[in-house]
Amino acid sequence: MKEINKKINKIKIRNTTIEILRGDITDMNADAIVNAANNELQHGGGVALAIVQKGGNIIQEESDKIGFCETGKAVITTGGNLKAKFIIHTVGPVYGEGNDAKKLKNAVLSCLNLAYNENLKSIAFPAISAGIYRFPKDRCAKLMLDTIVTYVKNRDTNLREIYIVLYDNETFPYLKRNLKI
Repeated sequence: MKEINKKINKIKIRNTTIEILRGDITDMNADAIVNAANNELQHGGGVALAIVQKGGNIIQEESDKIGFCETGKAVITTGGNLKAKFIIHTVGPVYGEGNDAKKLKNAVLSCLNLAYNENLKSIAFPAISAGIYRFPKDRCAKLMLDTIVTYVKNRDTNLREIYIVLYDNETFPYLKRNLKI
C-alpha cells in the first residue's frame, strides 16, 4: 500500500494536528505507533502480527518480558526495525463484554498519557477494537476522535501530531464524519 502520504482529513487544535490517513500503520514515521494488543501481549494476528513481522521478534520478546496488559491500559516497547521508535500496546474491549465505551476511551487515554510521559511528539493509532474485537466501526470512530479531541483541547501536551491510520476503506466515512469540532 503506497497511500500512506495521501491526506484524507485533518484538523489543528492548539499546537496539535489530528490527521486521518489511509495506509499501513507499520510504515508510519512517528515517534510511536499503537498496537491493538491482547491482554497477554501475544502478537499473533491483525495489526499486532503485522507490527512484529515488519519490526522483528524483539517486539515480541520485550512484550513477553512485560507479560500482561489490562484492558484499557497501555505499555510500551521499542519499535524494533520499524520507522517508529516505540510501540505502545493497548488492549481495547471485546465488544459486548461490558463497559465497552469506557474501556475503549481508557485505552486511547492510556496511549496518550504514556506518549506524554515519554515526551513523544507524534503517535499513530489504528481503529482500536474495530477488527476482531467487533467494536462497531461507527462507534469506535466517534469515541476515539472525541477522546483525542477532548484530550488535546483540555491538556497541555507535547504531542504535535496524532494520526489515525486505517488499513481498510470501511472506517473512513465514520472518521471523516466525526472529525469536526
